[in-house]
Amino acid sequence: MKALALPSWARGFRLSSEVALAGGVLIVLAILVVPLPAALLDAALALNITASVLVLMVALFLVRPLDFQSFPQILLITTLFRLGLNVATTRAILAEGHEGPQAAGAVIATFGQFLMAGDILVGLIVFAILLLVNHVVVSKGAGRIAEVSARFHLDALPGKQMAIDADLSAGTITEDDARRRRTELQEESSFHGAMDGAAKFVKGDAIAGLVSTLINLLGGLAIGLGRHGMPVMEAVETYSILTVGDGLVGQIPALLVSVAAAIVVTKAAKEGQADALMAEELGGWKPLAVASGASALMGLMPGMPFLPFAALAGASGAAAWFRRKADAAAPDAPAATAAPAAAEAPVSEALRMDLLRIELGYGLLSLAAGDAPRLTEQIKGLRRAIAQEMGFLLPSVRIQDNLDLPPDTYVIRVKEIEAGRGVLRPPMQLVLNPAGAPPELPGERAQEPAFGLPALWIEERLRDEALARGCTVVDCAGVLATHLTEVVREHMADLLSYAETQKLLDELPREQQKLVADLVPSQVGVTALQRLLQALLAERVSIRDLPTILEGVAEATAAGLRALPQVLAVVRLRLSRQISEAARGPEGHVPLVALSLEWEQALLESLTGPPEDRQLTLEPGRLTAFMQRLRDVLDAHAGEEPALLCSAPLRPHLRAIVERFRPGVAVLAQNEVHPRIRIRNLATV
Repeated sequence: MKALALPSWARGFRLSSEVALAGGVLIVLAILVVPLPAALLDAALALNITASVLVLMVALFLVRPLDFQSFPQILLITTLFRLGLNVATTRAILAEGHEGPQAAGAVIATFGQFLMAGDILVGLIVFAILLLVNHVVVSKGAGRIAEVSARFHLDALPGKQMAIDADLSAGTITEDDARRRRTELQEESSFHGAMDGAAKFVKGDAIAGLVSTLINLLGGLAIGLGRHGMPVMEAVETYSILTVGDGLVGQIPALLVSVAAAIVVTKAAKEGQADALMAEELGGWKPLAVASGASALMGLMPGMPFLPFAALAGASGAAAWFRRKADAAAPDAPAATAAPAAAEAPVSEALRMDLLRIELGYGLLSLAAGDAPRLTEQIKGLRRAIAQEMGFLLPSVRIQDNLDLPPDTYVIRVKEIEAGRGVLRPPMQLVLNPAGAPPELPGERAQEPAFGLPALWIEERLRDEALARGCTVVDCAGVLATHLTEVVREHMADLLSYAETQKLLDELPREQQKLVADLVPSQVGVTALQRLLQALLAERVSIRDLPTILEGVAEATAAGLRALPQVLAVVRLRLSRQISEAARGPEGHVPLVALSLEWEQALLESLTGPPEDRQLTLEPGRLTAFMQRLRDVLDAHAGEEPALLCSAPLRPHLRAIVERFRPGVAVLAQNEVHPRIRIRNLATV
């Protein structure tokens, strides 16, 4: 058989879900104004009932409320659909009701006759009870719960967001986990807000059903008696059947959807399907045993039917017996496997090491918790700034309390070793005077923990006065964050792990991956590269330009240089512009303290050993004199933060000397000063 060919204008047409949804909504709106024949009315009523059952089943089997995010829109569409059917059935009843109960379709007639059961008054009373249950009990309760849930979720939103930020700063979650939790939090708040509004649709639908029922009954009787001259009893019977049938066809789906809405908004925070949660929480053997005894007592009371109560008592008693037997046997089975895990958990936990940790006395816990955890925000900013400045992301900073510390004391630890300690006075603020001594203000004299400068703790009300005097005012969180920044800069090399080095290589752009593949591991291993990067970070040289560093390593290995000092010298030469720029002062030039020819010659003559492993063997007395002279010169020009200039062979050895008493001073080889950088010679050692 030859297939039917479509016309050319229809071949590109595809029925998408968007088109189907838009068409369905337009049809629902059309039902409000377009009369429907009885056959189409029956089909629409059947669709309404089926869709309501489907919505109820989806709500029952939900694991969590957010799994049904489209429910508010579905609630609106189904409500509009029922209102359209109410209008269509009302039109059919008033226009064709005098022809008999079948005038508005077989569905309405069947429902009306079934509920009436031959008694008009009983049918109307039962229908009124169903309407009351839907409107007063289910719809009103679901609306109230939705309103309270929306309000609580909105009020808790800032606290939950700050909790996510605190977990991220503490390292308990990753950036991806934090992004996912923020998205879920936003979706949850939007969902409960939408459910609060959608509950009003359910309530309005119940009221509309009541009004429609009164119109059908009173209007139908008036039209039947006045216009068509029907006998009174016949008119009452006919229009009662039609009214009750129409009300049932509308109220039963409305009741199903109302129950579905109530189930969704009453679902607790614990994830799981309703049947599993109920079976878990109601299936304890003690409640079942008590219920069995109560049912047995009820069956033995005079006049009570014994058989149903006895059956229920036996069933619940058997369930209690089997559940108790299962609970008694459950611990025996997994004991062999659970015991070792429980025994090993403390050992594995004890072996875990925090790379960065802040321990707070109990008086400082408000800095990292409460309504405004400023410390976690400052730590996030620090990690971002270090990543942009130095080229790698710091490990997460864990914040925990330490009851052994004084209440106002904190400790900063790097790899479990104390690297800094300070005292804070919240809610007071620390004042620093750039001119030297603290200002003459009422307060508590102290020492700034990061740099050891004289400072003053003042009340917050004096902040404006201190600022007016040109002082710097820092809150407690800012003081701790500044101290943490200096500790991180001092120990940055220790924080670059093997895994972080591998991560830096993996995250290079695709166009740089060929360089990595040619270099690692055939020419240099990840461990050697880690040591090189640590040596750069120890001198506060940024490793953000990792491709240039790798090019320098490739150049050194091509020249047969393998020792770390030799490779480091080549890499630093490649980074000369960056190193010179970092040493440049605010006036636009690099302040330098040069090494005199006498000391240069003396130090060079003291170098011994092979070229790849030279050692400085200067006589101790001369080394002490040199260090004292160098310290005096650097102290005399401390305000300009000068760099120390020497020859390339001496640079690593001179750096090792300077690092002992001035770790922040840059030591530059003569060939590392970029030709286009302006220099200014301050002194000669």
